[in-house]
Amino acid sequence: MSFALPAFAEVPEPAGYREDNYRADVPATLKGATVLDAKQLHALMAQEAVAVIDVLPQPPRPAELPATTLWHPPARHDIPGSIWLANVGFGGLSAEMDAYFKQALDGISFGRKDRKLVFYCEAKCWMSWNAAKRALEYGYTSVYWFPGGMQDWTAAGYPTLLNAPIPVK
Repeated sequence: MSFALPAFAEVPEPAGYREDNYRADVPATLKGATVLDAKQLHALMAQEAVAVIDVLPQPPRPAELPATTLWHPPARHDIPGSIWLANVGFGGLSAEMDAYFKQALDGISFGRKDRKLVFYCEAKCWMSWNAAKRALEYGYTSVYWFPGGMQDWTAAGYPTLLNAPIPVK
């Protein structure tokens, strides 16, 4: 007796940003961007200068935690050399977060809209898709998306490094 694996429905690209349920199946494509797997990203990083950007949200300090209690956010291990721009992958950004993202990308790209920018987060996470789409809408022309995120990176045997997000000023 043989069993067939279930077919997974292809997720279409939405016209806009994903606004909720960010941890779900993602599209295989992002119009205007190049999609990479872990091996391709590793090779790209070895060949040339590329800005690799993690957009995983940083959890906020628990509201019920007393002000005098020391709180450490969970540790984040990233692709070595990554820049962590937390919270920029939500579907809707506040004016402050939008300005933060634009300013950070301008600095990371040295003001060049053609600088290679790679966006990632976790596997099956719309945050990186949203952030890459937003970078395209900001006018960046060399945008890459790594949908496999940290799970695919570590599964491929590549190293990680403890990281902290760039603060919002």
